[in-house]
Amino acid sequence: MTDDSHPTRREYLTYGSALAGAGLLAGCTGGDGTDTPAGDDGTPVDGTPADGTDQPTDDNTATPSSYTASMAPAGEVEFSAVPESVMVYSLIYADMAVAYGHGDAVNSLGFSAEAGGNTLDAYYERLPGVSFDHEGIEQLNSGNSGVTIDKELVYELDSDLHLVDPCLVMSFDGWEEADIEETESVAPWFGNTLSRRNTEPPEACADDYEYYTLWEIADSVADVFRAGSTYEELATVHADLTATIEADLPPESERPTVASVIFMSDTFYPSKINTAGFSNAHVRPLGATDALAGGDVSYQTAYDYEQLLEIDPDVILHRYGINSYYDVGDIRQTIADHPVGGDLTASQNGRIYAGGHPVQGPLMNLFQLEMTAKQLYPEQFGEWPGYTQGESYPEIPEGERLFDRQRVADIVGGE
Repeated sequence: MTDDSHPTRREYLTYGSALAGAGLLAGCTGGDGTDTPAGDDGTPVDGTPADGTDQPTDDNTATPSSYTASMAPAGEVEFSAVPESVMVYSLIYADMAVAYGHGDAVNSLGFSAEAGGNTLDAYYERLPGVSFDHEGIEQLNSGNSGVTIDKELVYELDSDLHLVDPCLVMSFDGWEEADIEETESVAPWFGNTLSRRNTEPPEACADDYEYYTLWEIADSVADVFRAGSTYEELATVHADLTATIEADLPPESERPTVASVIFMSDTFYPSKINTAGFSNAHVRPLGATDALAGGDVSYQTAYDYEQLLEIDPDVILHRYGINSYYDVGDIRQTIADHPVGGDLTASQNGRIYAGGHPVQGPLMNLFQLEMTAKQLYPEQFGEWPGYTQGESYPEIPEGERLFDRQRVADIVGGE
C-alpha cells in the first residue's frame, strides 16, 4: 500500500520541520507497552503555532491555524485540528485521552479492551460524569504468538493519530523503521512508553533517546488535544496530593519494607518500587523501603515461596490489582494456605494488597497514589478498606480522601 492510499491524512495532519528534515526517529526516545498478564507489563511545549501567533489551548476552542506538539521519539508534530480517531496501544494514553475530554477518539488498545476498559471503569466510577466507552475498541495485539501489531490493521483503523511510541512498535516482530515510515501515510506517530522503566530502546532509536516522567508525558499529550489548561489544573491536584503525602510520611526507620510482585502458579515475579520510570509513579513518592533493593531483579527474575520468605517483606503489593488480570483476594488466600506462604509476615498481618497498574495515566495515578498511601501508612492516611475483584475502586468517606473527586471530575468536564 502506497502513500497515495491515504491522501486526506497528509492534508489533515502535517509534520513539523524536525520530522520532514531528519526522519521520524531523529530524536528517538523511550517506548514500552502494556504488559501481558504474565509479565511485569519531557520536553515541555507551549502549543504555539508555527506562525508564532498566540492561540488558545482549550479543547473546545476553535483553532484557526495549525499548532504543534513535541515529544521524543516523534519530535515535533504539526496538527491542523484535534485528532478525532486515535490509535492507542498503552493504557496510559487512553487515560490521558479521557482526562482531556477525548476518550471517544480512542479506537484501539494493545491488549484486551475489556480488561483495560474495566480497569479505567473502576477508577472513573468515583469521578462523576467521567467514563470511557470501550465497546468496539480494537485489540491491536492478537496475543497468539509473540508481541506485534498487524500492519494491515493500522491501515484499516485509518486513524488521525497513532498515539503509540514508534520505538516500541519497532521492537515487535515484523516491524522495522521502514514500516513506521510507511504507515506515516495514514497518520503520524506520537508516544513515549519506554519511559515506563527507562529501558533501552531499539538500536534505531538509541542515539537520541530521552525519558520523561508521567506528568511530563501528560503535558506533551495535552498539547495534542489542545488541553493545556486541563493539564495545568490536573497537575495542580497532583502536586497538592504529593505534598500532602510527603508532609505526613513517618520517619524512614518506621516505614515498612515493600515487595511489588505478580503471583502465578506458586511463583512470584518481582519488580523494584523505587526505580525511575512512570511504572512506579504511584509508589516511589511514598518513600517506602524496597524489600528487593539488594537483589538483581529483571524480567527473568522469579522467586518461589522459600526465596520470598528469606526476604520476608512487611507488605506485598500485587501489580494489576484493580479490576484487571488478577483476583488478589484469591491470591491472598492461596498464599495463606501454603505451608511456607502462610509464614510470610505480609500474609500473617493481612498486608497483601491489590496494587496499582504500572501503565498508568494521570487520572489513574491520583487514585493509585491515594490507595498506596493508605496501604503502606494507615496511621497517617487512614485505613485502606480493601478491594474485591470486579468491583469499582472502593468508596472512601469524604473526610478520609486524599484528593477531591468532584474537583477532578469538573476539570475533566471542562468546568
